[in-house]
Amino acid sequence: MTRPILSSFAQMKGIDPHFVDARGNPAIVSDEHVRKLIKKMGYDSQNETLLEQCIEDEKKQHWLSFLPAVAIFKKTSDYIFDVCLPINLADKKLVYKVTTEEKKTVTLHLKATDFDLSSTTEISKIKYQCSRIKFESKLPLGYHQLDLLEQGKRKPLATMSLIIAPQGCYCPQKILDGEKIWGASIQFYCIKSELNWGIGDFSDLKVLLKYIKDNGGDFIGLNPIHALTPSQPQNPSPYSPSSRKWLNILYIDITAVDELSRSKDLQTKIKSTQFRKMLNDLRDNKWVDYKAVTALKLSALRSLFTTLNNKTAHSSRRYAQFEAYIASKDDSLIQQASFDALQFKFLAENEDLWGWPVWPTPFKSYQSQGTQNWIKKNQDEVRFWCYCQWVTELQLEDADNFAKSLGMTLGIYRDLAVGVGKNSAEIWANQDLYSSEVSIGAPPDILGPLGQSWGLPPIAPDKLVKARYQPFIDLLQSNMKYCGALRIDHVMALLRLWWVPEGETADAGAYIYYAVEDMLNILALESMRNQCLVIGEDLGTVPDGMDVLLKDAGIYSYKVFFFEAKDGKQTSPHDYNPQAMATLATHDMPTIKGFWQCDDLYLGKELGLYVDQNTLDGLLNERLYNKQSVLNSLHEHQSLPSNYTRDALYTGINQVLNFSMQKHLAKGSCALLSLQLEDFLEMDSPVNVPGTSNEYRNWQRKLSCNLKEIFTNKDIKKLLEDLTNIRCN
Repeated sequence: MTRPILSSFAQMKGIDPHFVDARGNPAIVSDEHVRKLIKKMGYDSQNETLLEQCIEDEKKQHWLSFLPAVAIFKKTSDYIFDVCLPINLADKKLVYKVTTEEKKTVTLHLKATDFDLSSTTEISKIKYQCSRIKFESKLPLGYHQLDLLEQGKRKPLATMSLIIAPQGCYCPQKILDGEKIWGASIQFYCIKSELNWGIGDFSDLKVLLKYIKDNGGDFIGLNPIHALTPSQPQNPSPYSPSSRKWLNILYIDITAVDELSRSKDLQTKIKSTQFRKMLNDLRDNKWVDYKAVTALKLSALRSLFTTLNNKTAHSSRRYAQFEAYIASKDDSLIQQASFDALQFKFLAENEDLWGWPVWPTPFKSYQSQGTQNWIKKNQDEVRFWCYCQWVTELQLEDADNFAKSLGMTLGIYRDLAVGVGKNSAEIWANQDLYSSEVSIGAPPDILGPLGQSWGLPPIAPDKLVKARYQPFIDLLQSNMKYCGALRIDHVMALLRLWWVPEGETADAGAYIYYAVEDMLNILALESMRNQCLVIGEDLGTVPDGMDVLLKDAGIYSYKVFFFEAKDGKQTSPHDYNPQAMATLATHDMPTIKGFWQCDDLYLGKELGLYVDQNTLDGLLNERLYNKQSVLNSLHEHQSLPSNYTRDALYTGINQVLNFSMQKHLAKGSCALLSLQLEDFLEMDSPVNVPGTSNEYRNWQRKLSCNLKEIFTNKDIKKLLEDLTNIRCN
């Protein structure tokens, strides 16, 4: 294949062969790897003629469409976009009609003479002219439709989505005025309480919100609460969900569901000695027993659904509300519900039928006739899973309203995962949108010479544009509901993603670029509409200029204290970007205590993550160097008593050092500060060990104390009081 054809096709598909290698030097993806990626995108990468034809077809479609599928602008007084028309329309009077989201119309008459000629072409002996046109109008923010018509005719020549966005994302006025706030972050499932069923629930969240507010905090940061796969409770990673539009039903508090008050049988069961013992065992367990919790909650939910279906006066009103909920949702609710129902059905028939790619052929897509027929015949089962989502959403909404009633500026702070698993409901129902034979990940770097592949198929950028960004819009609307802030995991995905062909190691991948300004504008629009502050997880390699784009868009950066160092010296928190959230650690890192004791490194050896002892020794030496840098910074800023030891080699971790780090970070300039409940408790075990699956019980470790014990602890209460005073000064 000639290089120009391959390069042109790669460029058309957003593939950039340039990246930074494991030694930090510029590198280029080989043609062989580019061809493998193109093949997994569904094209014959060895056939030059076919690829050239694809390029020509894409160009032809550009001309024949007349208008682009979508145009996105920041709000201004005039808008410029391209229009491609046959020459025979040059002398015709054209009408540009904008129908706003509020169904108001704005009409502008333009003649061909108003155009500035930019280019021409010929297709099937018809000449086309592509021009750039300025459309002047005071359009409101929102999602509008632009129709191009010949004057006097009703049928449009072309239709375009016209999206008008604000200048940047939403930020509460208190924060704009300089107020610095703090909050706590928690892996939701880790919460221990005297009332939950072995896993954190929305009632726990309300209790936690109250405790944090009473102690001077402003928000609770949660892990992604996306829908997982209830039929596979042993796969609990919140960052590999089944759907990012729907919710994890295990967070339901069964005792807070309306139907329980009318379900005498379930009330009796819950009060039984055997059931109470089972709950106590689940609560006392150091780890979340997902299998037992799932079985228990699903059994209870089925009883509650049966109660809803009983036609008493009260349940009839509730049932009407449930019906209204289903009617208010788009088809994706039925997609999610039918997926969960079918997955349980097939696993009951054959335990090897896990994941829709191995389901019987008639059911391998939501749109198939087999699936649709099954849904019609099993409506009650599908509605049960809709009921689960309804109850979950009601309880999340209630928690959000509770946070607002407390006067919290942000309240609930949610997390948006970067993708969904290959076997997920989201991909099953939208296979044309996703590149299912590709996984996103990370290129080779110093810490990972082979790179990373996360097993999460991406949406192709050209398909996203053809869909007029509706999947991205839907995603934001779903995740910005019922919260005051949204963290976007791997925010660089708005610009580019590292695509790895299925069956290849991550070093065989390449970057695929997206229309970042379009994505940022949509993000700003939804942020403003939902009054939801946006935080971008911008760790790792940030491409040149991306930090400026994020800042200008009003997105808050993510500053992890242990990563903020330069030339061997810890960066002072006073020098952090104020438009940021500061934190000491994340879910992918050890706790403060674990970091200082190098528990994560010793655990890595135990789990077989290192090639040899020399690798571990090198990491231990590097950790000692990092600890000394931290200790020096704490002393330099008088964040430790003057007589506190200064040599990291001989300094163990204790409460003084642990709490001093947290208060040290609180003194910084970031508007937002997030600290982990694990670090209030001085816990040492991690919740997740990157690079492991079955080697460690990831996403299962609970807190060491229940909520009441945490917030009645005098030392912790004094820490929270100090944090509040520091942030207020």
